[in-house]
Amino acid sequence: MFYAGWFGLGAAKQYNCTRPDDSLAIFESESSLGGTWSDQRLYPLLKSNNLFGTYEYPDFPMDAATFGIKPGQHIPGPVINAYLKAYADKFNITNLIRLQTKVIVAEHQDTLAGGWILTVTNSNQEESKVFTRRLIVATGMTSEAFLPHFQGQETFGGPIFHNKHFMLNRGTLTTAKSVTIFGATKSAWDAAYAYAMAGVKVNWVIRYIRFLTWFSPCVFSEAGGYSAIRNFLHGTAVGRAIVNTFWSILGGDVITLGGFDKHPETAKLKPWTHPMFTGTSFSIFNYDTDIFDLIKKGDKISIHIGEVSHLSPGKVHLADDTELDSDSFLAVTGWKHVPPMKFLPEGIDKELGLPHARSKDAPAEDLANQQDLIERADREIFERYPRLKDQPVWNKDYVPLTSQTGINTTDDITPWTPLTPYMLHRFIVPPSERFLKARDVAFVGMVSNFSNILTAHLQGLWVSAYFSGLLANDPAAAIADEKAMQALCYEAVLHNRFGKWRYPTDWGSRAPSFIFDAVPYLDMLLRDMGLEPHRKRGFMAEIWDPYGPEDYRNSLSKVYNNPQEDLAPKCHASDNDETHERFKYEVGTLAEKKLGTALELSNSATASNASEEMNTRIGPRE
Repeated sequence: MFYAGWFGLGAAKQYNCTRPDDSLAIFESESSLGGTWSDQRLYPLLKSNNLFGTYEYPDFPMDAATFGIKPGQHIPGPVINAYLKAYADKFNITNLIRLQTKVIVAEHQDTLAGGWILTVTNSNQEESKVFTRRLIVATGMTSEAFLPHFQGQETFGGPIFHNKHFMLNRGTLTTAKSVTIFGATKSAWDAAYAYAMAGVKVNWVIRYIRFLTWFSPCVFSEAGGYSAIRNFLHGTAVGRAIVNTFWSILGGDVITLGGFDKHPETAKLKPWTHPMFTGTSFSIFNYDTDIFDLIKKGDKISIHIGEVSHLSPGKVHLADDTELDSDSFLAVTGWKHVPPMKFLPEGIDKELGLPHARSKDAPAEDLANQQDLIERADREIFERYPRLKDQPVWNKDYVPLTSQTGINTTDDITPWTPLTPYMLHRFIVPPSERFLKARDVAFVGMVSNFSNILTAHLQGLWVSAYFSGLLANDPAAAIADEKAMQALCYEAVLHNRFGKWRYPTDWGSRAPSFIFDAVPYLDMLLRDMGLEPHRKRGFMAEIWDPYGPEDYRNSLSKVYNNPQEDLAPKCHASDNDETHERFKYEVGTLAEKKLGTALELSNSATASNASEEMNTRIGPRE
């Protein structure tokens, strides 16, 4: 498994609890766990968008006294880092993490049992190979930064760095007199605030770019019920008028409450996209003081709407000939959204459902390039949600960063490389007979929403149940049934294609990214595991009370308390907390009783052999 961020730790905990006899290793390329919240990425004044109580694993509540945080507060980065380390300790997975170990190649073994041979490097760049029976990829979409080459950067004279490395360049907060920040996502807002509060002049350059779930068109909402209400709101003229009014009011509230129009400088930061089509790439005002006050003063933060043309000694030049004195240049220039390792055999990324080159004449296993399925999915989406036909026009003259004069790159893949989107069943596993038979690979965290931690928890549980053949709605059941397999593949295309039209100005066309659709997605995962998605007590509570981590706290124990399943809960938690002790189950008896096929028994034997081999290569479990 790799890496050790929110999704990696969540999946590791679920796997370690549910398959205690398997050997587990977590490969993390950085020198500490945490992913986005690791020691190396905790830049000054970093806080979560989420409030205390909403940013935690359901089975490990963030205790206010322990972590020094109060209700109603945004959570400081160091607190989240400490929480993740405590979570790893709590469930005995810290000792399973191999830090400064990067997976560079994953080669699939095309046998009945499957499996992968991984090529890994350590901090000394020494290579070794490891065989694993199952592979969980948890690299997410913000693990590999994209930093292009800016014309003249060799003569600039100051540090030029991606926002991922702000922490490593935090010394510029005291050494720089002026800094240019290029970009406008949350990291850019945070950096502008941090520099301004440190007394550094900020030139902020922004390119010319781009009850609630019922009001959001959602193609995978069936699992949550209330289809009659959704059909009325999105399938009738009256309903669509109500929906349009809702989004208009919401957008107006954002502008009014944010106070964007109260000053000509803050007006430059006003959202440029329709609120309905806005994805997860935005920031929440979570600062100790009002960042707008720093902008209004003019001497702290100056906003420039334009393009960077080149750099020269101590200066950043814009396309309109503006020159900005700068000691440092912080580039918020995006991420490579594909996993940062090579998959073999060559071309297997197509069948894995990973982004790859577009093609009009693709083989059947290349699901993302099946034009007939794509066209069929588009027709269904527009028939069900006519509002999505009216796409926002945000900038007809937009030029990708890598096509901008003065900016270039030698990287094979950039955020603007024309690739297919992810094409995964439930945004987790390849809808391919070969991989469904082997049950040897899953991807977690290839999705972004405002319920990422809940998603990490349930995706991890879903994956563990899938590997054990215990899903109530198992995609592998479609194997050898041509119609069922066709339906499974089409559903994957439909769900992954939906983002292109629902969130067109964000990640939506490349990977699953949604806001109001998070609860329907979690509903779908719960249904697959045989769980009731309606977690509240009573109809009124169900439609009006917000969902939080507490609503999913006993998900794992409920999955394995079904009448037909004889399971003994025994979790390797570090203490006697009742919440955590319920989470262990024995796979052997259940797998033999419920599945009992030669294939499954063969896989179980292979998994045992793989465990022994991994023990000899990466060390035994402690």
